[in-house]
Amino acid sequence: MATLKRGRDYRGFILLSILLGTRREAWAGHIFYSLPEETDTGSFVGNIAKDLGLEPRELAEHGIRIVSRGRTQLFALNPRSGSLVTAGRIDREELCAQSARCLVNFNILMDKMSLYPIEVEIIDVNDNSPRFLTEEMTVKITENTAPGVRFPLNEARDPDVGTNSLQSYQLSPNRHFSLVVQTGDDGAKYPELVLERVLDREEEAVHHLLLTASDGGDPPRSETARIQVTVVDVNDHVPVFSLPQYQVTVPENVPVGTRLLTVHAVDLDEGVNGEVTYSFRKITQKILQIFQLNPHTGELSTSEGLDYEESSYYEMEVQAQDGPGSMTRAKVIIIILDVNDNAPEVTLTSVSNSIPEDTPPGTVIALFYLQDRDSGKNGEVTCTISENLPFKLERSVDNYYRLVTAKNLDREKLPVYNITLKATDGGTPPLSMETHISVNVADTNDNPPAFPHSSYSVYIPENNPRGASIFSVTAHDPDSHENAQVTYSLSEDTLRGAPLSSYVSINSDTGVLYALHSFDYEQFRDLQLRVTAQDSGDPPLSSNVSLSIFILDQNDNTPEILYPALPTDGSTGVELAPRSAEPGYLVTKVVAVDRDSGQNAWLSYRLLKASEPGLFAVGLHTGEVRTARALQDRDALKQSLVVAVQDHGQPPLSATVTLTVAVADSIPDVLADLGGLEPPADPDDSDLTLYLVVAVAAISCVFLAFVIVLLGLRLRRWRSSRLLQAAGVGLAGVPASRFVGVDGVRAFLQTYSHEVSLTADSRESHLIFPQPNYADMLLSLESCEKKDPSLTSIDFHGCKDEAENIQQAPPNTDWRFSQAQRPGTSGSQNGDETGTWPNNQFDTEMLQAMILASASEAADGGSTLGGGAGTMGLSARYGPQFTLQHVPDYRQNVYIPGSNATLTNAAGKRDGKAPTGGNGNKKKSGKKEKK
Repeated sequence: MATLKRGRDYRGFILLSILLGTRREAWAGHIFYSLPEETDTGSFVGNIAKDLGLEPRELAEHGIRIVSRGRTQLFALNPRSGSLVTAGRIDREELCAQSARCLVNFNILMDKMSLYPIEVEIIDVNDNSPRFLTEEMTVKITENTAPGVRFPLNEARDPDVGTNSLQSYQLSPNRHFSLVVQTGDDGAKYPELVLERVLDREEEAVHHLLLTASDGGDPPRSETARIQVTVVDVNDHVPVFSLPQYQVTVPENVPVGTRLLTVHAVDLDEGVNGEVTYSFRKITQKILQIFQLNPHTGELSTSEGLDYEESSYYEMEVQAQDGPGSMTRAKVIIIILDVNDNAPEVTLTSVSNSIPEDTPPGTVIALFYLQDRDSGKNGEVTCTISENLPFKLERSVDNYYRLVTAKNLDREKLPVYNITLKATDGGTPPLSMETHISVNVADTNDNPPAFPHSSYSVYIPENNPRGASIFSVTAHDPDSHENAQVTYSLSEDTLRGAPLSSYVSINSDTGVLYALHSFDYEQFRDLQLRVTAQDSGDPPLSSNVSLSIFILDQNDNTPEILYPALPTDGSTGVELAPRSAEPGYLVTKVVAVDRDSGQNAWLSYRLLKASEPGLFAVGLHTGEVRTARALQDRDALKQSLVVAVQDHGQPPLSATVTLTVAVADSIPDVLADLGGLEPPADPDDSDLTLYLVVAVAAISCVFLAFVIVLLGLRLRRWRSSRLLQAAGVGLAGVPASRFVGVDGVRAFLQTYSHEVSLTADSRESHLIFPQPNYADMLLSLESCEKKDPSLTSIDFHGCKDEAENIQQAPPNTDWRFSQAQRPGTSGSQNGDETGTWPNNQFDTEMLQAMILASASEAADGGSTLGGGAGTMGLSARYGPQFTLQHVPDYRQNVYIPGSNATLTNAAGKRDGKAPTGGNGNKKKSGKKEKK
């Protein structure tokens, strides 16, 4: 029955340690059990659960298992009862041989990292009988041997110990011999045959005896051997060994068959009595398999390889016997030296294959056992790992070691650690063994998504289509799986009172930004966004990046003419030029702005049309209208000018304005002639109208004739096909007709048709061609050569082809105005291109106001030139009280080429429309239509 022995009562201590979460590998006492050998498999040894202070059901929860030290598992745990039971047959003699006490040590592993030593004593039972080396022994005794002489006999061996071992010998009854048992220093019993009476070979030559060996077991066991005593003639000398004891020391790795030593005995007799033979004595069957003795030479050699780990010491006896049978004995001792022939062994007890990267230092990764079957320095084992790894080794109970973390781990630097445990002994040369452990570092969400740049700048042209992709941001997260799944979002913000998400959206998975609106450079020029990238970890981590979207200007706004403004009462503004004006006299100035920026807002001015060609010139960059020559008497009082304002965008846009210039030396002359002015018929317009009517008529006639011919051909073809079908002729191989069908005719008509209408008023009739506008056909060849194809709608092929191949030049610094050249309503009276307005600002503006009022009243038909005293026939609203505060000053509404400043018309913003020229032709953008 199993017993329990403790140094102290530790059951309560174990239970308290488990409840408090502590882990201890050992304590002051140890668990001890005893068990008789040869018990059945599954026999009860002890209650492990009770001795550890646990319930049987808690064994599985704590992962309790048995770890042995490289030997066959002898015991097992019963998970139901919590008992320690035998796992197989236990033979004490096989485990401990002749040791007086047989102890089996092993460990209990709990919670993967805690060890508890267990010791079980195997109690011997009388399961072996004494055995003789041979079943028959031969003793030769000369007939003259005196009584009392003793003859050694082969002893029996019993592998049991204690009282179960050999206890006594007994000789069968006879009248010549008796038995004496000698006890050696080691407690072994040696039987000796004692001659009691003188033998007589002639009376009895052979004597047969039985020797019985008995142990002290209950019941006792015994074994018998036969003794044959042969009576021989007298032999007065016995063999004598040269040494009483032979000893040799050999390494364990000597080859098989190596001669270890030679025993030698001398017999002084002659003949057969002096012939000595050698044989083993007091030897086990195992030793007999390892060593062999030459019976004639006495050479002792190996018949098998030696192994220090199995046995480091062999002791045996040899005997020398002469021909008659006289014997003598000598002891032989063979000492085996250990050789470093066994590499260290690493036994992994517990391994964690995966650990999280936030594992604190000191966490146990693996528990393993080191052993080396060699002894001394050959069995001293050291274990190492690579120095560049974040792990270290700690020694535990016995030769157990723990592999623990030494630093914080980072999966992003190295996701898998291949650890090599190298165990090396202290032999010469040293032997080593490597064991590889692979540890996966599990990811934790410790890295936020990161953008490659701290900020982004995106440039997109205005008027972009809705839903277009404008940019893509990408953030990288070095984590894995869901910790690296990045989603993108925009920060909540407002722009002009509207949420920012109504302008731009982002794909949460790909990070692609889309424009939800068509941006307008004139409304806002940049957007400031903040993109957030967030992973899907727990808790999630995020990072931000600033994104600046800059809107690039496009040429989508036509130039806006600020002065002269379009009248709202139907009248035409009149500018005054005295007949005494010299060439270069500043008549007026056209002021225009463009809502675009850059070269899209660089404006140039040209004179498209004049009732008196060559009389006036327009400054290309200033818009100043000056006299090109001296005024003559034959020049008409009323001069009509059409000025075109064009930007430098691609394609360029333009606007026109019509100016009426009154030529007179004094204000009364102007007022006297205004009533009799009739708008002269423009011969160019009448001729142009006539040419256009004739051209349209000719084209229509040709087109009609073409349609008639085409229909006739189609009718003829149709008739021929009907006749062929009636005749049963197949035309499968005839190619298709290349003539344009009816649909083609319709397309042709739609392409070349023009809308023609006649309008008439009280004074003149005009032939109007809405599209295209041929009013710009008065462009001179010079303007074509200047590569300004946008000033006209007519397709001059030679000019257009050249214009398409020329890129827009950068702004010319010569366009910069000096302080004296800035446009305005007053200034110097220089008559050149760079001149400014005259100094008599008050007189000029008053005259312009009176002329405008007079022209307005004349247009209304209800006023005369002498309508009121002191007013010169003008309306009361333009009386003497009229001051210059009613006339807008456009000197500040100046566009400076090369500048990004945009001049705006406050009046146009209030009215919700942009002022345009009177008879000019403007190109409007498809996006912005002014209502």
